[in-house]
Amino acid sequence: MRYDIVIIGGAIVGSSIAYYLREEGFSGSIALIERDPQFAHAATTLSLASIRQQFSIPENIRLSQFTLKLFRRLKEEFGADADIGFREGGYLILAGENGLPILKANHEAQMAEGADIVLEDAEQLAQRFAWLSTEGISAGAYGRTGEGWFDAHAMLMLFRKALRDKKIDFISASVTAVARDGNRVTGVSLDNGQTLAAGIVVNAAGPNAGKVAAFAQLSLPVEPRKRNVFVFEAREKYADMPLLVDPSGIYVRPEGSVYLTGGAEPEEGDGPADPTDFEVDWPLFEEVIWPALATRIPAFEAIKPTRAWAGHYDYNTLDQNAVIGPHPEVRNFLFANGFSGHGLQQAPAVGKALAEFLVHGGYRTIDCSAFGYERVAEGRAFRELNVI
Repeated sequence: MRYDIVIIGGAIVGSSIAYYLREEGFSGSIALIERDPQFAHAATTLSLASIRQQFSIPENIRLSQFTLKLFRRLKEEFGADADIGFREGGYLILAGENGLPILKANHEAQMAEGADIVLEDAEQLAQRFAWLSTEGISAGAYGRTGEGWFDAHAMLMLFRKALRDKKIDFISASVTAVARDGNRVTGVSLDNGQTLAAGIVVNAAGPNAGKVAAFAQLSLPVEPRKRNVFVFEAREKYADMPLLVDPSGIYVRPEGSVYLTGGAEPEEGDGPADPTDFEVDWPLFEEVIWPALATRIPAFEAIKPTRAWAGHYDYNTLDQNAVIGPHPEVRNFLFANGFSGHGLQQAPAVGKALAEFLVHGGYRTIDCSAFGYERVAEGRAFRELNVI
């Protein structure tokens, strides 16, 4: 079998690339390879499924703004039944005295991109959110519109369903090797015994992206990191609660009649996850999260944990930012990797950008050249400061 384009990874990033390739008029053959066709362990479906404009660099803000615009016209794009349950509840990112300069600088970048984010001091926040304790808080940035959360699985299925009539070959397998001939990749080998010749290979393998790059004898500083999400019940229901991020890194947001929380993994000792480890680290809830929640929202002193899950996401150890575009020497190997926790919300924009690059020879809608691999080769960080 030979394909013009082989995309490794069929979750939201890979599916978005395939979708926009056809939307941009690419008529060649496309294979979309996914090792977990039920997406049981995919970063896409195990994520917190949120979207924000509160980033520190303009390029990340623009990527999420593209996806936000898509959310606003879902039915126009995908049909009258398209619904991902988008709830525009906002983000509230809090900072103490030490974090205030970064919060202010981030806010200036966001305002320059037209984001609807307000920066308020502790007194203003206490007036806006009666349930919030502002102990140790200097200010907070609150997204009044254009931020919130949604159903990740529903979003993925919209793209996957849309691909069915676009002549995409879905292949359920794991990639075991990427063949190279000098400065070109020539194909991939699969664990089902198949070998696919390829004109272009796109790495959209999520947490597995570093391994896939290594198959092509290329270095990519992306590894899987394990994160835990806990679900709890509380007597109090706060309809006005945004996704709140405490200075400690703990986050919490409502989800129907319950709440979701996480962010307790310590930086020290945080390294690559065992690919088979999806066990929940329950002590994080008891020892780290619950005390932080009770301090920030006093009513959460009395809560009841109900369930939890653990997932892996693709962490860029260089700068916690995406790597997008071709390898500077192996030009027919392209990256869409290392999103470090914001891949789901940026996937449609990246799919559009890479499709434009492949079809038209350059970026048109969003310039992603700042995310290029060149900085990886040079060891030059393009750092996103607002990583949650």
